[in-house]
Amino acid sequence: MKPSKQDIIAILSQHKLYLKGTPGGERANLSGTDLSGADLRRADLTDADLSGANLTHAYLRDTNLRVADLSGANLTDANLSGANLSGAYLSGTNLSGANLTHAYLRGADLCGADLSGADLTHAYLRGTNLRGANLCGANLRGANLTHADLTDARRTTA
Repeated sequence: MKPSKQDIIAILSQHKLYLKGTPGGERANLSGTDLSGADLRRADLTDADLSGANLTHAYLRDTNLRVADLSGANLTDANLSGANLSGAYLSGTNLSGANLTHAYLRGADLCGADLSGADLTHAYLRGTNLRGANLCGANLRGANLTHADLTDARRTTA
């Protein structure tokens, strides 16, 4: 079921209180939620649970997703340019065709993620786990991959 704009606003408000440690705050749990096409730009989703969520074509420009759980989420063709995904858990996530230009992914876990055709131009991937990730057709121009683990990552089609 797709939440209404008002539902999303309420969840983000509760999450903001949670992040501040204010009584009545609640961690955003959007696990398995259909957020396809949602406009979440500049939202603070630090430590949110978005595992298994459908975020295809979502607009997440400059969104704070630090240490968020996005494991198994579908972010096909999502706009994550300038997003902060440091320490985020993106294992098994589908990011094919996603725009990750200037995204900050330091220490993120992208083990087994599908980044085929993704635009990672000038993305910061220092210390990122890309073990077994699919990077076929991904644009890595200017990306910082210092100390990134690329073990078994696919960079070309067979």
